[in-house]
Amino acid sequence: MNIKLKGGLLCTLLLAASVFNFSASIPDEGMFPLSELNRAGLKKAGLKIAEKDIYNPGQIGLVDALVQVSGCSGSFVSPNGLIITNHHCAFSAVQLASSPEFNYLKNGFVANTREQEIEAQGLTIRITKSYEDVSEEILNAVTSVSDPAERINIINKKRAEIAKRAEAADPTIKAEVSEMFIGKSYVLFHYQTIEDVRLVYVPRQDIGEFGGETDNWVWPRHTGDFSFLRAYVAPDGSTAKYAKENVPYQPKKHLKVNPKGVNENDFVFILGYPGRTFRHRPAQYIAYQQKYLLPYTSELYDFQNQQMLIVGKEDPKTALALATRIKRNANVMKNYRGKLKGLQNLDLVDRKTKEDEALRKFIDSKPSLQARYGTLMADIDEHYQAVFALAPKELWFNNIYSSVSLLRVAYTIRDFKEAILKQNGLKAQEEVFALNINQLREYLDNIYGSYNLTVDKNIGRRMFEDAYQLDEVNKLNYFGKKNFASKTEAGDYLVSVLEKSKLNNKELLYQTILKDIQSLKNYNDDLLVMLDELDNERETFNAEQKRREGNLNRLMGDYVAVKERYQAKNFIPDANSTLRLTFGNIKGYSPADATYMSPFTTIKGLLEKGNSGLAEYEYPESIKTAWLEKNFGAYAKKDLNDVPVNILYNMDTTGGNSGSPIMNAHGELIGVNFDRAYDATINDFAWSEDYSRSIGVDIRYVLWIADKIDNAQFILKEMGI
Repeated sequence: MNIKLKGGLLCTLLLAASVFNFSASIPDEGMFPLSELNRAGLKKAGLKIAEKDIYNPGQIGLVDALVQVSGCSGSFVSPNGLIITNHHCAFSAVQLASSPEFNYLKNGFVANTREQEIEAQGLTIRITKSYEDVSEEILNAVTSVSDPAERINIINKKRAEIAKRAEAADPTIKAEVSEMFIGKSYVLFHYQTIEDVRLVYVPRQDIGEFGGETDNWVWPRHTGDFSFLRAYVAPDGSTAKYAKENVPYQPKKHLKVNPKGVNENDFVFILGYPGRTFRHRPAQYIAYQQKYLLPYTSELYDFQNQQMLIVGKEDPKTALALATRIKRNANVMKNYRGKLKGLQNLDLVDRKTKEDEALRKFIDSKPSLQARYGTLMADIDEHYQAVFALAPKELWFNNIYSSVSLLRVAYTIRDFKEAILKQNGLKAQEEVFALNINQLREYLDNIYGSYNLTVDKNIGRRMFEDAYQLDEVNKLNYFGKKNFASKTEAGDYLVSVLEKSKLNNKELLYQTILKDIQSLKNYNDDLLVMLDELDNERETFNAEQKRREGNLNRLMGDYVAVKERYQAKNFIPDANSTLRLTFGNIKGYSPADATYMSPFTTIKGLLEKGNSGLAEYEYPESIKTAWLEKNFGAYAKKDLNDVPVNILYNMDTTGGNSGSPIMNAHGELIGVNFDRAYDATINDFAWSEDYSRSIGVDIRYVLWIADKIDNAQFILKEMGI
């Protein structure tokens, strides 16, 4: 990775010493920041290349082939900007490019020439260029701040200030300050952003989503969860929005594909952008997840999907429009239910409670620690008791706007209107209107793309009926003022407001309310009035939430610091969407008594699932034909006498690792990560060699599908197969 600072100096603080100061010992888990690779024990574990071939500041390494694809990961696999990631990572873009006449979601998409590649709407690419520790600057700004709300405001303001300063020094990058340990350490990341991303090759849905929700988070799997994209830039190499004259991006590094794949017990590693983990949190945090957030969200998403599926059955166009939202909901729902199962099976709350009690005794045993941290554990408990008390209200506010699309539209219109009214004079107002109206419509188009009035009414009714039943400290003032006689009346009111609003018709909104500045200024209806009243109450509630967040920020900084002293080691920081490495082996496991899951599945197993008659196990007939003819080409695994489809391994992954390249000991691409086993959904809170298994698509299956099924031989040629 080439790392440059102002004046052309290399980022020397990343060379010999870690900017994060983590443990030198090998942990039993780990999503290692790049600076820690020399402490991870990679060579001892089986890495055959030099660690500097992966990451070496100032030089090109494997990390330069890594990209973040919106909320997923991916990697360059050719010198001309070709990227491999997951089918489900490109899903929303494929949906937006599809229509009932050209349903690429169902039938797949193959661009045999560059001219045939189409815009992947909504997808952006980020490439990590460099990073540096800025903890001292941020924490120095709050050393004398005692008010929790002021503390978190200053920290957030300082993070934004540092990022803005970095972007001013180098206008070609996007900067972001990430919190590595809550309240303790902060790192400034420099990113290159690519806005023009195009679809190149996406397998049909019965390959890329084989098994559907039945197999989601389950092993054994037989899913061809892969897609190919291409990154484009302006002719001068700068970032540019989608344009015909743009040219393929030329990465500093691309991964070599090894079509021979891997065997059981082989060493493998992953580079990627894991989302968020929460392993360095106290027992009360886990209890909040188990008692409140996980059951509430999974049950709500289940209800939402039922409503969308009912409406989608009546109209294929509506079903296509709602497909991405349904898929995301279903994914989260099953993930959360897996977490609940894992929390209960591990009795993690009790385990964490015992750990925290041992930590409290450690603090009490040492006068120096007692003087500084004597009230720490009691303060943490007091914080979470307040969180528990208001959890129903918090969860309702956190979901109401995302649940009802028209509320998000109303929110956007109201904020735009307020921005206009803040301007001095009609001329200034008209300038702001003209400058932002196209961007506003583009944003609204995204919301209306998955909007359906019947769905909004059914889900909105449910949300208002739930709110009516909140009581005591969670009771919303809005519902008290309305004095609804019953939950049914509360639901009826919301339905009536949605039906009467002009916002439920996009064309009417654009032709009347957004026709000109005066029409916008004059517009009001019951939906906007309701939004204002709810939002005023939410802002008051959020002010208290921010005060608590500031308090927690300080407490968690102390909690991690004293826990590191207690355990006599420094921790690997929780995942936070920054570039990490994890390593392990191709390995099966025993999820239950008297069972063993081997780490490879095959096309034979795919066909066997197809015999069940379930719609989610339907597959292209061409797969069966090729298999019966033993038309495996060079992609068969000899000991299986079949093409391996998916692989299982004991690496430490979580959300955001979707699309991460799986590499062998020589740094060659042998698969693409896409999921975890059901028991491993608990990874966000705890990792274990016994049950933490992740799932990837074997590169041999990717190549076989491209070659023998989809006639996409150009992909193989471009990757140098």
